[in-house]
Amino acid sequence: RHLQLEWKAKIATAQATFHRWEQEIEALKEERRQRSAQLQNQLFSEYAFLNRYGVTKNLLDLFEGNPPAGAGECAAPKLLHYAFQQQLTPLAMAEFWWGQSPKSEIRKHQQFYPACTGKCAPILSHMLEGIPLEDNPFLVNEGQTKTLEIIYEDAYLMVINKPESLLSTPGKNISDSVYTRIKAKYPEATGPLLVHRLDQATSGLLLIAKTQEIHKKLQYQFISRKIEKKYIAVLEGVPQNSEGTIDLPLRVDLDNRPYQIVCETYGKPATTYWKILQKDEKNVVVELQPVTGRTHQLRVHAAHPGGLNCPIKGDDLYGTKADRLFLHAFEISFWHPIHKCGITVKSEPDFFNI
Repeated sequence: RHLQLEWKAKIATAQATFHRWEQEIEALKEERRQRSAQLQNQLFSEYAFLNRYGVTKNLLDLFEGNPPAGAGECAAPKLLHYAFQQQLTPLAMAEFWWGQSPKSEIRKHQQFYPACTGKCAPILSHMLEGIPLEDNPFLVNEGQTKTLEIIYEDAYLMVINKPESLLSTPGKNISDSVYTRIKAKYPEATGPLLVHRLDQATSGLLLIAKTQEIHKKLQYQFISRKIEKKYIAVLEGVPQNSEGTIDLPLRVDLDNRPYQIVCETYGKPATTYWKILQKDEKNVVVELQPVTGRTHQLRVHAAHPGGLNCPIKGDDLYGTKADRLFLHAFEISFWHPIHKCGITVKSEPDFFNI
């Protein structure tokens, strides 16, 4: 009993000492955090940029007190700042990637890319004030003159052919979309209408439910991966194989939306089946069948070195811009929830004949 009491007293003393050390360590960590934040804010307040009018703004002002890590480290802001210091007037500027691509991103050697939205956009908005610029493509509704083609329709659902450059749902700056047009055409329709989406630049088949009940049943088919979609794409380059499977997990690039990056740690699983349909001296035509439905999945899987390493022709995000993105959703197969039968709808792309 005396031995137990003795060791209990020793353990209690050791625990008290350990607890005191823990408190001291936490106090040091908190002091470190405060000093680091203070030093970071001091750096942000000193890191400032000029514009053509001689107005200077620091990173704290430009990002409303919360600049992201690495803000202002790109080439464009530094070059513009030097130009304004020397009373020079910039005429044009384009940034391109030099060297190997990062493992997560898609960066082709000597390919031109726009400035990122998260780190550079607020800085460049200040620095380019008063300088004539080209129209921001995200603010131009190129799909305004495009029409919707109804491929299949009954009392419960419909399949339409979405033209390229038209939004599936209203955007932040552009309200014109498939959803707004269908809602105006069928004001009595209930529910979310669109069962799935296509990228603005992608053309092809979209499945639409006229009632909330039908929408729920069709969406369940998507969730359980019972709906099959097939796409046709024209590639820039020639894949090494004639068919295969691509598994690259994807997530959004937080500093450069809407770009997607490959991320083994936080990315969501993304799988695509593919095969070559035809090949000639100019073009390689492939069929792409996504198992999952991640944002920009087909575009990233085509362009990334871990995928086909051949961007889709006309891909202004991950490849080279052209008249349009040569990607078309040409076939969709689903189970009709009312007629209790399988339905397959097809729509050939308008950029060439298969």
